[in-house]
Formats: sequence, C-alpha cells, structure tokens
Amino acid sequence: MTEAERTVARLMGTGCSNKQIAAELGVSTNTVGTHARSIFAKLDVRSRAQLSNKYHDRIAGA
Repeated sequence: MTEAERTVARLMGTGCSNKQIAAELGVSTNTVGTHARSIFAKLDVRSRAQLSNKYHDRIAGA
C-alpha cells in the first residue's frame, strides 16, 4: 500500500468516517473513498468491520 493508503487504513481502522479522515488529512471525501476502494481490494476485505478487525489483529500481533 502507499503511504496515503496506510494512513487512511489506520484512521478507518480506528473508526473514523470518510468525512473525518478527509478533514484530518486536508483532502476531499472523494479522495478518501478512492483510497478506501484500493485498500479494500489490496487487503481483500469487503467492509470497514473487516478492515477494523484486520487492523486490530495486526496491532495485537505486533
């Protein structure tokens, strides 16, 4: 994943909405959505819940 995708994934994994992520990063919600679609494809997840579980599993395993 790109650095931007990792940042968006981290924020999504902690429960932030696309609007919150966009405001924090200073980008549009469309940009966040584009990153989200790419993240879902690369990590083979279909929902924010799956992404969150994967995110928390990685932290617990780190």
